[in-house]
Amino acid sequence: MKKILIRIIQFVLFPALGLFIIWQLYKEQKVSDILDILKNDLNYSWIWLSAILAVFSHLSRAMRWQMLIESAEKKTRLSNTFWAVMTGYLANYALPRLGEVSRCGVLSKYEKISFTRVVGTVVAERLIDLLMLMLIVITVLGIQFDFLKDLMFTTLNIQDISTILRSPFPYLFLGVMAMGLWILKRNIHKFSVYKQLKGLLAKFMEGLISIRKVKNKPLFIFHTLFIWTMYFLMIYVCFFSLRETSHLTMGAGITILFTGSLGMLAPVQGGIGPWHFMVIATLKLYGVPADSANIFALVAHAAQTGMIIVTGLLAFVILPVINKPRNESNTKEAVQLS
Repeated sequence: MKKILIRIIQFVLFPALGLFIIWQLYKEQKVSDILDILKNDLNYSWIWLSAILAVFSHLSRAMRWQMLIESAEKKTRLSNTFWAVMTGYLANYALPRLGEVSRCGVLSKYEKISFTRVVGTVVAERLIDLLMLMLIVITVLGIQFDFLKDLMFTTLNIQDISTILRSPFPYLFLGVMAMGLWILKRNIHKFSVYKQLKGLLAKFMEGLISIRKVKNKPLFIFHTLFIWTMYFLMIYVCFFSLRETSHLTMGAGITILFTGSLGMLAPVQGGIGPWHFMVIATLKLYGVPADSANIFALVAHAAQTGMIIVTGLLAFVILPVINKPRNESNTKEAVQLS
């Protein structure tokens, strides 16, 4: 019963929440008006450019991940690494955060490497991305402080958050969690699976600290900066697809990169709903009309979603094909040895 409830939350409640947000955002806008803007007012050249920049960012991510895996275990083929990354992005549209596990499973299967160790490299990768997001926050605070303050108070309603923090429930919850962790720590050695988990944790940590063993650290840093530069440009070039957003500055692009990233943290498939909400709210504070802000968010997100769906589905076709010769040769060698 518990598993069924979890599946209902994951596959029904989360998508329903995202669709409800979408409905709330677009319910005042007529479908005919949206189609008219899409047909007559949108410059699709910039949308295509945004999708191409996204592919470059994913390729760079695959190269960076390849460097981490090599430092933890062995060098993988770039083709397998890239298509594994794309299957991961596609999996996120089925279930939030499933992509991180999915791409590790795909690469582990085709490269014959430790799944647990590869997961550790993904955790290391995400820690680096978190650091980059923090740097973006600092940048936004430095160049757009007044704007970000307005966003917090008008959109996220800080007053409500402070009310919650003044209540005893958050601290009671933290106290119970701390007590539970203390009890678990004192009794964990009694569990029969403890030694197995300890071995898995050792492999996991090898992957996690793989960044210290990266051979070419300047190249690794370059890929990190390149990935996030592409993320920024994916949004910025879309400004020029609409007349109402074409005047927005690079500072606005950095701010939307930050607020959009916050929307992607929500446990909703592909950030559908929360991402649109955050981007639309940000654009409105920059003076963009509501209808134009809605169209921008719809088109920018659809471009990336379409690209991920196409490349993700291609990955499931291409991966078995490019690995078939190797798999067949391995099978023949095994037969000869036997």
